Amino acid sequence: MRIATWNVNSITARLPRLLAWLESSGTDVLCIQETKCADEAFPYAELRELGYEAAVNATGRWNGVAVISRVGLEDVVSGLPGGPDYDGGQEPRAISATCGGVRVWSVYVPNGREVGHDHYAYKLRWLEALRDAVAADAEGERPFAVLGDYNIAPTDDDVYDPAVFEGATHVTPAERAALGALRDLGLSDVVPRPLKYDHPYTYWDYRQLCFPKNRGMRIDLVYGNAPFVKAEQDAYVDREERKGKGASDHAPVVVDLDV
Repeated sequence: MRIATWNVNSITARLPRLLAWLESSGTDVLCIQETKCADEAFPYAELRELGYEAAVNATGRWNGVAVISRVGLEDVVSGLPGGPDYDGGQEPRAISATCGGVRVWSVYVPNGREVGHDHYAYKLRWLEALRDAVAADAEGERPFAVLGDYNIAPTDDDVYDPAVFEGATHVTPAERAALGALRDLGLSDVVPRPLKYDHPYTYWDYRQLCFPKNRGMRIDLVYGNAPFVKAEQDAYVDREERKGKGASDHAPVVVDLDV
């Protein structure tokens, strides 16, 4: 089974590339973040033509997540149980489903904006709620993973220059401690194998030629339980999908499982 996660930065803008990538990559399950469309505008029909079902949590603003699958879509939970509100409501940042016997969560962790901002405090509360919500799924013999845009670089090796990010969000001890709390549940960071470059970054800003200069960050992560990690055969960043006109600023992260 091939499982992937991808922040598409607007599924409407990225739809032709998304459909082409699904066909060429042979992906069975894709966790999507930042759909930026309302549920009624989601491309259910186009995905159905390729054999995919979709479970969506979206309101049409800046967030939105989905799980699409061609190997089944069961036990869907939309939203983050116990998750905090922001600006008067819970943002559409999480959805989970069981696909072909594998339980997956697609998550879009809040950005945090800047240290000391109320959005940063919200990010830490959200991550705490995520840990509590996934604890039960992490147990047992069923392969399980939380995939998505975490907006956290786990280590200094996961940013192109730690000095550039000093004092900023995405690299603070509190954010990295939240990842440690997930690992304490028995989840492991499934690190993609480097291909062309030493560090498998997943995000490059559109500005200042960051992608050609490989000034990136690894913030799109896969945290899997022991059965998921045991079934893993390969993991990589599809860096080619970040190239060219109309690309997202994130690349897909792909994991192959023997299940």
